[in-house]
Amino acid sequence: MKKILFYKVRDPYGEFSNFSSFGFTDDENMYWPTSEHYFQAKKFKSLVLQEKIRNLKSPMDAAIEGRNRKNPLRQDWEDIKYDIMFYAVYQKFNQNSILKELLLSTANLPIIEHTANDSYWGDGGDGTGQNQLGNILMEVRNKLRSS
Repeated sequence: MKKILFYKVRDPYGEFSNFSSFGFTDDENMYWPTSEHYFQAKKFKSLVLQEKIRNLKSPMDAAIEGRNRKNPLRQDWEDIKYDIMFYAVYQKFNQNSILKELLLSTANLPIIEHTANDSYWGDGGDGTGQNQLGNILMEVRNKLRSS
């Protein structure tokens, strides 16, 4: 069975990466340059820290700051991280027509973040990971198709 594999921004389907430079505006009318910026910022309750991350130059800078364990992670993070990611990915694809068309063009093919670097959001590189980002993309695809 054919599948959509993605990871690096410059590879096929790199637009599916949280590091791809497609921004969106959230429900509070704040512009986020990438879904990675949004996801990393929402790890924290501090609005000052969220704003710092939102304004960082690159998604890698946002990821580094979001992974900085000197920053106080919100206590409910493990409970809400999937919903935060879903929201960011949905907004990104819903607000960018090129991305929306690309995602819908994948029909019903499985979408897999293929990387050994992550076994929660990705497939762990060998298919044993949870592929939660791929699952979100497929869920967003279904939601966009029905709207």
